[in-house]
Amino acid sequence: MATIINTKLGEHRGKKRVWLEGAKLSREGYNPGTKFEIEPRANHIVLHAHKEGRFTVSRRERNGVVSPIIDLKADELAQIFDGIEMLRVAIKNGKIIISAHHQQQRIRERVKRLLDKLHSGNHLSVCSLFHGGGVLDKALHQGLLDAGVRSKIAVAVELESRYLDSSLRNNPELWDEHSVAIESPIQSVDLGSTSPQVDILIGGIPCTGASRAGRSKNKLEFAESHDEAGAMFFNFLQFVKTLNPSIVVIENVPEYQRTASMEVIRSVLASLGYTVQERILDGNEFGALERRKRLCAVAVSNGIQGFKLDQVVPVRTKEACLGDILEDVAHDSPRWKTFSYLADKEERDIAAGKGFTRQLLTGKETFCGVIGRDYAKCRSTEPFIVNQTQPELSRILTPAEHCRVKAIPQEVISGLSDTVAHQILGQSIIFPAFEAVGKALGTSLLTYSAEQPQSSQLAA
Repeated sequence: MATIINTKLGEHRGKKRVWLEGAKLSREGYNPGTKFEIEPRANHIVLHAHKEGRFTVSRRERNGVVSPIIDLKADELAQIFDGIEMLRVAIKNGKIIISAHHQQQRIRERVKRLLDKLHSGNHLSVCSLFHGGGVLDKALHQGLLDAGVRSKIAVAVELESRYLDSSLRNNPELWDEHSVAIESPIQSVDLGSTSPQVDILIGGIPCTGASRAGRSKNKLEFAESHDEAGAMFFNFLQFVKTLNPSIVVIENVPEYQRTASMEVIRSVLASLGYTVQERILDGNEFGALERRKRLCAVAVSNGIQGFKLDQVVPVRTKEACLGDILEDVAHDSPRWKTFSYLADKEERDIAAGKGFTRQLLTGKETFCGVIGRDYAKCRSTEPFIVNQTQPELSRILTPAEHCRVKAIPQEVISGLSDTVAHQILGQSIIFPAFEAVGKALGTSLLTYSAEQPQSSQLAA
């Protein structure tokens, strides 16, 4: 009969320590007074009974029951398990085999893989979930490149064909001949044994059930109650566990920070050996005219030091006012409309005490409100530009202007209809905010790697 114990590697008076106790020892012949020896191997330790062994099984009596105890504080523990927190102890056939817990081995694997690439200058591999039009990926890719770190998408998953096609066409720097683009619901992706291991995993988990508008529209008490988006954090975590990235980047609406989903994400990532940092990024603070706030969470593998999300600084200065980014739209353009039905709705909302008012902007403003996915539908509370000569007329921003208020490179929407362009941009991020995150991350990784010995040196 075999016994498996997953236990922490302890410490006592500055020495590494393994503590084992109970019937599982005596059943394999390790009774109080038994002498035993340890045999160090490349990455584990074997304990076996030996009449001249250096170590002795001790005892403890409690409630009339005598239990054998192995309190091991050998120097070999520190040598073999340096940096390891969890151990796997297998007791079978008179032997006790102590090795790093499989999760600790996965931490070592991903850190080594990352360091090898940073030392060699190879590009980091990226998994992009809920890829959309690739704006988040493009921002992080550019930020990493600004710091001197190259990256390429290894695998990307996106449900909407139009969005994925747009990214493949308009973001060539993200892809190479080895990239795998998957057009599918994330729930339908097969995570088999051949799934690639990646260095960075990016996910803008759908926020339909978490945003205030989404919860109100769908009459949800909890974000997780949403039929389609509510459980996608579970699929996201499955990808993390399978692909074993060194870095995980999550973006979402600020409200997501207080959901049960995010609490589960924090807990699971911690159990997998990551340290999670969170920050709300304000678009105005990071060089864009749109006052869009997004939750940014960065999970860094244990064993990698240096990155501080709260110390990320802007890489861009925003324009002075909206007029600086507006196109010259002729006053007789069909884009200008009365939108009388929106004016009527505003009056009804005010009368009902709802507090909803239109954003009628002249171009002199230093910021604008949030522009969402369905901006092309001309919704009442999103930004409209007022005609300077006929103030009863107004229009929504053009796709190019929409790019500019978020400081997103315009090539992202090349060849798209206005509707699809606004959808991709409206559910996206403030580009320079996440570019700044990418740059800070890349800088910290290069600093960290420069302090670590290369694999060839370790082998020597």
